Amino acid sequence: MSEALQVSCPTCRRRGPWLDGDWKPFCSERCRLIDLGSWFAGRHAISEPLRPDHFAEFAEASGDLDKPDPADDGQST
Repeated sequence: MSEALQVSCPTCRRRGPWLDGDWKPFCSERCRLIDLGSWFAGRHAISEPLRPDHFAEFAEASGDLDKPDPADDGQST
C-alpha cells in the first residue's frame, strides 16, 4: 500500500496527509477557519481582475456550457 501524499497546511505549514482529511487542504477546522477569516478581513485577495484572455485556453473545450443538458428535464427535485 502506498503512503498518502504529504502536503503543507496552507495556514500553519505543518506537513501531513491533509488531502485525505475532513478539512482538506487544511490540517484542522481551526486552520480552515483562520484562512476564511483572512479572506473576510481582506488579507487575502485575487491579484488582478479576470480578463477574457484568461479563458482563451478553455475556448476549445469539449461541450457547450451555455446549452442546457438534454438529460435535465428542467425540474428540480
